Amino acid sequence: MNIIDKAIEAFNPAAALKRQQARMGMELIRTFQNSGYDESGASRTKNSMRGWSARSKSPQEDIDKNLPTLRQRSRSLYMSAPLAASAIKTNRTNVVGEGLKLKSTIDYSYLGMTPEAAAEWQRQAEREFELWAESKFCDATRSNNFYEIQQTALMSWLMNGDACVLVEYERPKKFFPYGLRVRLIESDRVSTPHTTGNTVNLYAKNLQTGNRIYNGVELNDAGQIVAYHICSTYPNSNLHAEKKWTRVKAFGDKTGIPNVLMIYETERPEQYRGVPYLAPVIDSLKQLTRYSEAEQMAAVINGFFTVFITSESGAQDVGFTGVVPEGEEVTNDDVSYELGPGMVNMLNPGEKVEIADAKRPSTNFDAFVTALSKYIGAALEIPVELLTKSFTSNYSASRAALLEAWKAFRMKRAWLAADFCQPIYEIFLIEAISSGRLKAPGFFLDPMIKKAYSGAQWNGPAQGMIDPIKEVNAAKERISIGISTRQKETIEMTGGNFEANVAQLARENDLMKEYGISGAAPSAPAENKTEKENIDDEEGNKEDKVPEHGDTGAEGQ
Repeated sequence: MNIIDKAIEAFNPAAALKRQQARMGMELIRTFQNSGYDESGASRTKNSMRGWSARSKSPQEDIDKNLPTLRQRSRSLYMSAPLAASAIKTNRTNVVGEGLKLKSTIDYSYLGMTPEAAAEWQRQAEREFELWAESKFCDATRSNNFYEIQQTALMSWLMNGDACVLVEYERPKKFFPYGLRVRLIESDRVSTPHTTGNTVNLYAKNLQTGNRIYNGVELNDAGQIVAYHICSTYPNSNLHAEKKWTRVKAFGDKTGIPNVLMIYETERPEQYRGVPYLAPVIDSLKQLTRYSEAEQMAAVINGFFTVFITSESGAQDVGFTGVVPEGEEVTNDDVSYELGPGMVNMLNPGEKVEIADAKRPSTNFDAFVTALSKYIGAALEIPVELLTKSFTSNYSASRAALLEAWKAFRMKRAWLAADFCQPIYEIFLIEAISSGRLKAPGFFLDPMIKKAYSGAQWNGPAQGMIDPIKEVNAAKERISIGISTRQKETIEMTGGNFEANVAQLARENDLMKEYGISGAAPSAPAENKTEKENIDDEEGNKEDKVPEHGDTGAEGQ
């Protein structure tokens, strides 16, 4: 209560009570008016929010309009920023590695096949696909095989925002029985046709169909992708004066087979082009690169032993040669100074020597770079340990970082397999079965039968093991209680093939018996760990920190 309220209260308590009630009611109204996001993220009165003008528009305006600039800067960072190259290559190595390999998994129960017949059909399908995939003739440019194309497609997807794959055909050859070809093109070539100079148009209308064209993607009135417009060269390139656009239907009219595969990550509904992987951290990466270059230059300059002669009488011509021509006298004007072991130089009156020290590199350089790398890695879903390839944490922390990274790697692998590998495999099966190289009754008659024959897994590089003994023991436990299988554990731990491993082991055991060599080695007895060691295992695998003999710890004593 203020002074007036207190004065009124002294003469008329009822009036003072009404004033207080009215004041409390107004406060309650203000509370409701300023509740929710009005006082936080949506506030227009806070000093921290007053100058923030955020105006989000359609995906085409927010994404397509900025894509050319984002692509150019993303490529520039990949070529000049070490962390940017590390982020993209780390994904390339862990998501694809040497290539995603086919493992045919047909639904033999639906097809009415025995397990033995299904296994034989799967092995034959894998042989035929390897014949196509391992040859450079699967590439329309004859530059890479299918597994190398996967690597390039993933890097193009991450660097440019999306990767465009054209499905083409050639006449089969005697030495190569398949005509399916894959052509990977730069995403810039998928663009809206234009006729004036090198200005890139983002939006246009197809005068023949009446459909809208957004950044090279043609949509009908229902918002469905019906075609892509492919430029004969880079739209902003000056190497070729004449540029022509070809309209390629997204799917075949009769077969529904895709003619164009666009590989990208969708962030918003009604989004038809992808955003470069580095887009959220472009500014941070560029600033960090500039800072690193400045520190490097300062360190190089500081590496030179720079000496300045200061004089009260003004500047003089002073040289650090220390060489006096024979027969000439040394005067005050001819004094020269020399740097060398055991050298003694006489300075003129009023002169003194000062040594330049740039105080570089900064003692905070490593801490600042590491801190900023953590933020960059968080945005890219890569732990700082993987991003900088610096593993200094204990077992638990390192394993947690690796597991978190592999969630993102597996997700990208699933997308790449679903958007690229599996469609290509299904198109390959159509040619292989229609040409008679594979037998699949009912494949072209029933979509369910076609789907049953097209089942496949795409296996890539394994996650890797920080502590192999613990990882293997955990896998054995998962198999023993039925929550995993030997085939799954083989794929996830080594990226191998369980059936091939068993067959090879059988041959090796037969060979060892033939030469009288004992088969399996005796298993090592389980280690009897102390209670303290078990606690250390649970808290972070810190066995290396248990005091050894001679230490001052309890066990050492």
